[in-house]
Amino acid sequence: MEFVSHLQYAVLMIPALFIAMIVHELGHGYTAYKLGDNTPKVAGRLTVNPFPHLDMFGSILFPAILIIAKAPFVFGWAKPIPINPLNFKKIDYRKGMALTALMGPLSNIITAVIFSILFHLFLTLSQQLPPSIVKTVLLPLTLFFYLTVSINIIIAIFNLLPIPSFDGWRVILSFLPLHLERKLENLDFYGIFIVLALFILGIIHILILPPYIFIMSLLNMPLNIQF
Repeated sequence: MEFVSHLQYAVLMIPALFIAMIVHELGHGYTAYKLGDNTPKVAGRLTVNPFPHLDMFGSILFPAILIIAKAPFVFGWAKPIPINPLNFKKIDYRKGMALTALMGPLSNIITAVIFSILFHLFLTLSQQLPPSIVKTVLLPLTLFFYLTVSINIIIAIFNLLPIPSFDGWRVILSFLPLHLERKLENLDFYGIFIVLALFILGIIHILILPPYIFIMSLLNMPLNIQF
């Protein structure tokens, strides 16, 4: 990057990552709240304040490792928002869980669309303003918008993978017979180990990159940018 160093890139990555993680959890929390479950509100999780959402490993250590290693993509996760589907009043609790699970990734996609519009707007402005303003203000902001789009898409796809405890897994369970759902729920503990295995074996990018490239192309976003 000519104008943006790796350090600046890492610094811009942090707020972009926090936005994606918080948006994701708020998607779950507000959906559950609107369906009648007051648990997320009582837990103090319906807030844009990042601190109640942070998970030491998923929100800080894991993304830091990826950034330091210059991984092809960076993502993380926040503390899951507590939800009690038995409190749902406006929908069957299994359908409610499926909807609540889907709203996390959907919130990320909506956020990606919004920031892609900002990216294209600022990219256009950068061609019309003095180079000094472009270098010091517009290019860092444009990179921040790009990273926010990229991370939100990655987190949406990542969470839709059918891995125990993930959103995609929750959706699948909601359509299975109840007795089978209850048996498979016991696999949630192994989700993080499956993720680590996918990373170690180099499989995770095979699962994420094709849909990532497809969604980025729909938003007319480049797969990488050079400043």
